[in-house]
Amino acid sequence: MKKRLYECAKVLRSKNSGPFEMTLDCLFDDEQIYRKIKESGVINRALVAELYHIPESLITNIVFFDPALGFKITFARRISSGTSFDRDVYGAQQHAPLMELLVEI
Repeated sequence: MKKRLYECAKVLRSKNSGPFEMTLDCLFDDEQIYRKIKESGVINRALVAELYHIPESLITNIVFFDPALGFKITFARRISSGTSFDRDVYGAQQHAPLMELLVEI
């Protein structure tokens, strides 16, 4: 069965990781769903690059953390936080492309 990531996650958020990087956090409350998504390999650099229209070279980390049943994605911001043309100074609205991702659970 496929579901959207936001339907499976307990927490799905984005935030600044300093003025030059963005972090996406996804946490689950169901270990089985977390493990299926982790083991599927669907969360990877190519996917993040496609969803966020950035080169893979801007992706700093994709880390799965089993004790928290979650993963973290960090990538460089194209425009630093708080400068001209920055539309989301806190990076709080940047998880939207990840929300709609269809995952097999």
